[in-house]
Amino acid sequence: MTELGPGEESLIKVAALARARAYAPYSKFKVGAAIRSSRNRIHAGANVENASYGLTVCAERVAAFVAVNAGDAKAWDAIAIVAEGDGLPTPCGACRQVLAQFSPAMTVILATTGGARKVTTLAELLPDPFRLEVGT
Repeated sequence: MTELGPGEESLIKVAALARARAYAPYSKFKVGAAIRSSRNRIHAGANVENASYGLTVCAERVAAFVAVNAGDAKAWDAIAIVAEGDGLPTPCGACRQVLAQFSPAMTVILATTGGARKVTTLAELLPDPFRLEVGT
């Protein structure tokens, strides 16, 4: 188990609470995510499945979209992702790209409900994201 500070453990707790609200009737694989901005605001999300499985949205993207909608679209410093099971959850490629759009250098905390932890960076998970500079 990786030792984390109280701020990171708090972020994991928020992600775990979001996981409890996931809608996963098909896969039964509930995931929660929580993004912390540089302003210390936390935005959470859970995966939401759909009978047309391609329309399912991952927890990481839900949290990202919630953060953007709250006016917190830049400078995210960390995301915690929590799932149940033996293996640590990692963001899918689409989620990695969405996160990189807003904060390519963020810390990524992977966790399970059983206590496993790993800390990495988005740059390690997605070393060469697609980038298109746009005006803000």
